Amino acid sequence: SSCVILARFMMMVWVLSILVLSFLCAVNGGYNLVDNFQGNNFFNNFDFWTGPDPTHGYVYYASQSQAASWNLTQVANNVVYISADSSSISSGSGRASVRLTSKKVYNHGLFIFDVSHMPYGCGTWPAIWTVGPNWPYGGEIDVVEGVNQNNRNQMTLHSGPGCTMPSNWNQVGKTLGTDCNSLVNNNAGCAVQSDTTLSYGQGFNNNGGGVWAMQWESSGVFIWFWARGSVPANVQNGNPDPATWGTPGASFPFAGTGPGSCPSSDFANHQIVIDDTFCGDWAGAVFSQSGCPGSCTSYVQNNPQNFKQAYWAINSFKVYQQ
Repeated sequence: SSCVILARFMMMVWVLSILVLSFLCAVNGGYNLVDNFQGNNFFNNFDFWTGPDPTHGYVYYASQSQAASWNLTQVANNVVYISADSSSISSGSGRASVRLTSKKVYNHGLFIFDVSHMPYGCGTWPAIWTVGPNWPYGGEIDVVEGVNQNNRNQMTLHSGPGCTMPSNWNQVGKTLGTDCNSLVNNNAGCAVQSDTTLSYGQGFNNNGGGVWAMQWESSGVFIWFWARGSVPANVQNGNPDPATWGTPGASFPFAGTGPGSCPSSDFANHQIVIDDTFCGDWAGAVFSQSGCPGSCTSYVQNNPQNFKQAYWAINSFKVYQQ
């Protein structure tokens, strides 16, 4: 009958729809673009932090109007530039810089940061990270971080008590610490050092930068880095698929994944942060060990010409979700 034919036709349409949807999910790894921060729209998606530096750096964080007036924030040829002051001797709380926090809050996702230049040099402490409320209990994920003349990126999780990680599990980076609890071990967190000197500082900049991808799901946090010229095609064409990327640079499995024991609930409601501070709890503490001269504060205050490399050049920040 016509009703049977119609029913069969509708069933075929339904099956075909499921197959098409499955194919599309397979093509892009199940991830869809939800945010693309780049070019002239970049700064509209962030708030400018103007309070004291929580990491006790010798820094003055400029407001949006100050940063624009002092040429600390610019957009040219669709590239976003975020700089520190490199023209004047500093006073007051420290050298002028910029710290941005995303207006949007995230729970899980695939965060892809395409950067062509990062701050580098004695006294600098740049980072790209995500953080939850009521630190450290909402968790912190440091995707890009280092100090002074470091040449390898450090990827770190910070949390409250009860979050530990296995050592060197399913990653190419080197585990530096396994206790993510920021209330002990001088807030070292559970850190992993990158396996390549192209991942940070001078090596990164000389090679035209690169791309970091941070996957945060209920299974854990996994971070990849690709130097410029080695970025996977599916990342470049906007269809990222972590299943094709091989072993991550850093793996932080949550409870239920491999040897993971850290509750996934320790990481929630994160905002993206990008900043560059000076001296402070880390860069200042290891300043002389890094081969830098004199005291950190004096160096940063009196040598503006040495901070011409203290800038970010950002092609895009993209967030995908399933």
